[in-house]
Amino acid sequence: MVQLNVNQKSYNLDADPDMPLLWAIRDMIGLTGTKYGCGVAQCGACVVHLDGEAVRSCVTKLKRAEGKQIVTIEGLAQNNDHVLQQAWQEIDVPQCGYCHSGQIMSAAVLLRENKNPSDTDIDDAMAGNLCRCGTYLRIRKAIHLAAELQRKQGG
Repeated sequence: MVQLNVNQKSYNLDADPDMPLLWAIRDMIGLTGTKYGCGVAQCGACVVHLDGEAVRSCVTKLKRAEGKQIVTIEGLAQNNDHVLQQAWQEIDVPQCGYCHSGQIMSAAVLLRENKNPSDTDIDDAMAGNLCRCGTYLRIRKAIHLAAELQRKQGG
């Protein structure tokens, strides 16, 4: 039995401790915002927060996540109103949208650590998140907007 805390809810799962966190989140808990992309930690579609750190859930084993706070895209904000979610909508970032939960989760860590990131800061922080549709310029613009919104809100 593995106990996980996901989005401030406790789950007891009958699962192999070596199972990837992604499959517990999607298949056992039923939160499907976190996506399967590559399965080898190369694309970023599966990014979640583990005690505030952006991790690739496709290669993070349940035993590493046990006893830690896990946040998925569904838990980032109560009403889908995180500054990044607001900026993503305003800039109309997604094309197909598949990668964007991972993009937003990675960007959330960036904005927590850097309140006013430069283009280079954004490019460096987001380099491990791939977008097959190539919306990188809109992603960068949305992160700048989210940083501005965050500063205005005093965050």
